[in-house]
Formats: sequence, C-alpha cells, structure tokens
Amino acid sequence: MNDIILETRNLSKKYKENYALNDVSIQIRKNHIYGFIGENGAGKSTFMKIIAGLIFPTSGDFTLMGENDPEKINDKRRHIGTMIEQPFIYPKFTVRQNVELQRLTIGNPDKEITDKVIEYVGLTENAKKKANKLSMGMKQRLGIAMAMVGNPQFLILDEPINGLDPKNIVTLRNKLKTINEENECTIFVSSHILSELYLLATDFIFIHKGKIIETLTHEELEDKCSQYIQLKDSNVPETVTILEKQFPENSYKVVSDDTVKIYGKKDIKAELSKYLMEAGIMVYELADKEQSLEEYFMSMIGGNRND
Repeated sequence: MNDIILETRNLSKKYKENYALNDVSIQIRKNHIYGFIGENGAGKSTFMKIIAGLIFPTSGDFTLMGENDPEKINDKRRHIGTMIEQPFIYPKFTVRQNVELQRLTIGNPDKEITDKVIEYVGLTENAKKKANKLSMGMKQRLGIAMAMVGNPQFLILDEPINGLDPKNIVTLRNKLKTINEENECTIFVSSHILSELYLLATDFIFIHKGKIIETLTHEELEDKCSQYIQLKDSNVPETVTILEKQFPENSYKVVSDDTVKIYGKKDIKAELSKYLMEAGIMVYELADKEQSLEEYFMSMIGGNRND
C-alpha cells in the first residue's frame, strides 16, 4: 500500500435528495498523472473539494498519504497543492503578492520558491501586475503557481487549461510532466479538453452522475480507443436486437438511422455478418474504425447499454 497516495472508500456527498458523489472507491498511485473525466455536474469538483478539505462527505472515508485520522489528514494536506474551480486570488494584490501570501499561509520557509513558480508558469514579466488586470488565462496560470508554491507531493487541478491559448496549453502540459518526473509529484487533473488529457495522463478515471464508471491506464485506454466497428445497414432496430442477444459482451451506440458503432471485442465481424444476412438485413458498411477519447467517453455515457 506504500505506493498509494489516496484511497477513498464508499465516498458520497448528498445535497437534499441528490447525490453529487455516490459510493466512490478509488486508489490513486504515487507519481502517476490521473485524468479525471466527466461532464459538468458529474461530481469532479465535489470529489476534489472533499479531498482538499473544503467540504465534508455525507458518508464514506479516505486515507491520504497513509493517514485516515481527520486531524492527521489535515496535517498531510500541507503537502497538497490545489486549484479547484476558480483560483482564489486577491484582486488588488500583484501576482507576486498573491503567490507570496500563499507561501506564507501554508508555511513554506523557502523564500526563493515564489519567484521560481512565477517563472515556471510564465508570469515573470507580469509579477508586479495586479491580479484584477490579468486575462483569464493569466489568472489560471497564477492559480497554478499558487498551487505549486508549497512544492506539493500531490497536485489537484480542476480545469487548469481554461482560458489558455494553444501555446500555453502545450507549455503547461510539458511543465506538469516535468513536475511529475523531477519532483515525483502525483497529479490529479480534470479537463473538458479530453484530447489534451490524453496527451498528459498516465491513468484515467471516468465519472458519470456521481459514480465512477471506469478506471484505466493509458495503455488500456489506448487499446480501447484504437478501434470500434462501424456498421451501416438497412434495419438498425433489428441489428440492435441481434447485438443484444448474440453479442452481450460488446457495447454499442446507435448514431443515426442506419449506423451503429460497436465497442469491445473486435473479432466478431464474420459472425455478425452471418446473423445480419440470415435476418435479411442489407449491410452497407462493416469496418474497423478508430475513435477519439471524446468518442470513447460518449460511448460509455450516451448510448443504450452504456447508460
């Protein structure tokens, strides 16, 4: 268990009658980069806030850096850097003053790190500029600098590339990889730009309606994303019946009146073709296709057996 930096057990958060987080049990391994994927309202920020100590769970518990006692967890949180939703910035303070205040708040005695992290996120030329004069992208970078000023062992970032231009997105991706490799820092990051997470993360956690629906390594996701079968034919409703009955291990998504995408086992085309022919269904296309991370995510949450 020494390689586990965070383990949650049946973690839930309920607001009135609705679960924002529902029975979440996951393990986060040290020195990995996790991509946290889900729609708006899926529970991503709620989960991050609980780990950061900003809100309390309704039920369940977790172990952080080997500790599960609440007081000891609070002590361990000094080794976490967070930027959840909007970074908390004092608008009348300069960039440097905001970062320096964060350093003092968390009790890091290293005075030189303030300028180091400002340089790291590319804000040196704007260090004396007040925060209320910064663009959205600059505020995001300031929030990341504030998350890094404690030299964290565990970095939690919620939508860190919001507002960044393509150049700064690439720069941030490379910086995070460097932090992970050189500082042995575990990184847990959410983003709506799934193609960017695909280039950054070593592991992926998918959340939908407050529940974890899948956890995968990058290699496993690459294999799942590499191919699906695209079927175009003359009778999709009957095709769905065949898929349900004859190929229960495969999932599928009906994408139009004549097209179905089939996920899972790849070696079913010959057998499927036989069943379609016996049912009198005319096949227009039956071919292997590649899919993006976005398409894979939607295949899990958006269609039929994947709901």
